[in-house]
Order: sequence, then structure tokens, then C-alpha cells
Amino acid sequence: MEKKEIGMLRNARHSKILELIEEKEIETQEELCKELAAANFQVTQATVSRDVREMHLFKVAGLKKRYRYASVSKSEGDISEKMRTLFQTSVESIHNIGNIIVIKTLSGNGKNAGIVVDKLRYDEVLGSVAGEDTVFSVCKTAEGAAIVRERLERIAKS
Repeated sequence: MEKKEIGMLRNARHSKILELIEEKEIETQEELCKELAAANFQVTQATVSRDVREMHLFKVAGLKKRYRYASVSKSEGDISEKMRTLFQTSVESIHNIGNIIVIKTLSGNGKNAGIVVDKLRYDEVLGSVAGEDTVFSVCKTAEGAAIVRERLERIAKS
């Protein structure tokens, strides 16, 4: 098989993986292998392991399962490196209680953190209010708030 063909297969597989993890809660590489096989992609667990690493997939809390694979959403790439760095250096803590996320920042940085949350355009977030050192974001569900908190923590720590 030529390099071009291999690359096309890999891209198609990666697209299918993103589609699968958006549609279903997939907790393990074995489950991902089975789902890919059902979609006519013949892969080994080693290939899936490499795909997970290359695609920078990570695990977040699931709604039905304990954990599920997730990817950095396309919208997370929309924030500039400067905004990402500002968020990382100003956020002190991120918590969720029910469907509310509370982001504590260094004094004077609440508005900047709120702008980052808004720019991320997470579907789960209904709206945010930013103050001097705190951002409150209201999500559609408690489960959605937990997922968004994990995403924000990942950005804050990356």
C-alpha cells in the first residue's frame, strides 16, 4: 500500500473515531476497536492506542459509564495562545456544584476568564457572569457542568 493510501485510511479512521466518541460513551480502547470494526475499519488495539495518542484523546466523566473518551473540541482551538496563557496564569480553582461552574481567579482577572469561557462556545454552557475574581457559568445539566469543568481544568493545566 502506498503512503498516500495509508494516510487517507488513517484520516478516515481518525474522523470515524471522533464521530464515535461524540455519539457514544466509549470507555476503553477495546470498545473503540469493536466500534471501528462494526464500521468496517479493521484495526488492532495497538493501532487504536497509537490513534488515541496522536489525536490527544483524553478521558472525562461519562454520563452512563464511569469515563469516556473525549477530544479537545474544535472551538477550543479558537482561543489564541495569549488567551490560553492568560487563563492558565489567572485561574486559581474551578469547581462545579449542580449545573453551575465557579471559576476563581486572581484579583482583576474574572472578566478575562469569562471571555475565554465565552469564546470556547461550549454547547453545555447557557451563559456566564464574570466579576472581579469569579466567573459563574450556568450549564444545561449537572453532567454538562462536570464535563465543562474537566475541559476548563485541562486548558488551565496544559
